[in-house]
Amino acid sequence: MSPPGSQRAAVATTIDRSGVREARPAKPTYDARQPIGQRWEVERGVLASQRRSLTVFLAGAECPFTCLFCDLWQYTLPSQTPAGALPHQLAGALAAAAPIEANDAIKLYNASNFFDRRAVPPGDLPEIADLCSPFTRVTVESHPKLLGNACADFADRLSGRLEIAMGLETVHPTVFPRLKDGMTIEDFDTATTWAKERGIGVRTFVLVGLPWIAEESFAGWAARSALHAIEAGADRVSLIPLRAGSGTLTELRKRGELAPIRLRHLEDALEKALGLVDGAGLVEADLWDVPALATCDRCADRRVARLATMNREQRIVDSVECSCSTDRGSSDGPAPE
Repeated sequence: MSPPGSQRAAVATTIDRSGVREARPAKPTYDARQPIGQRWEVERGVLASQRRSLTVFLAGAECPFTCLFCDLWQYTLPSQTPAGALPHQLAGALAAAAPIEANDAIKLYNASNFFDRRAVPPGDLPEIADLCSPFTRVTVESHPKLLGNACADFADRLSGRLEIAMGLETVHPTVFPRLKDGMTIEDFDTATTWAKERGIGVRTFVLVGLPWIAEESFAGWAARSALHAIEAGADRVSLIPLRAGSGTLTELRKRGELAPIRLRHLEDALEKALGLVDGAGLVEADLWDVPALATCDRCADRRVARLATMNREQRIVDSVECSCSTDRGSSDGPAPE
């Protein structure tokens, strides 16, 4: 199969999303020689031996696709990533995170596309691969249309297995084209097949709580989207509650086109997705800053712990009992046909 981007000449930078960019607030300034941060987490691996995962947040050039929902632009540099900057950032992060243990995994998240030449200079890829030699799995982010020879070569150079993290977000037929730039659902499927044929793993991001989807259907559409990703060949799906880091999303919320995302939406989405996928792949709720979604202090910690248990054990566990009523109960039935 040809690389996913070779069939079409779509260029992200030709898409006019100036209104989305203009609505953004000012973003912080980052040092191109320093990583934004790093953290260890316990993560269920596709391989039973993989448990610990180090996420390194790298500072690089912004993604050119300017998807409506994205809040990652605020963690990027204002111009092209300087040559040598990312290996320097990664070396510093690894030194701070030491020691590295056997079977550890690493995620290199640069808030953009790892195989975009502006974001990751091609000359830096061999050194980055060498720095990742202690890890059994290396996860990077990429737009499906940017997979190709550079991706395959990077995978071959790694000591561990490469995993590509790609955003699908939703398979809702009318919402998807309003959110995404430069790709179709078919592009995602093609890229997933291409990666799997080369032994490259695929992690997929699905959003919970999108604009133009009724609140009672948040969980159903997230579950259906997770199932599509697994059936297309993804190894795992991360369910991510929509984060309002975009001025455009703020305006949509003011106009009543985007309902607030609550903790129960994420709980319902994970339950429904686990039921639909039924062990064919891993489905996890992204727990970063999730307590902020809760509206009841009495049960929030227990409910987040429940999500962590379902992530780890890949099964639905009993819901948390609480007298609160503002954020409880199932949000919907099956996704509409």
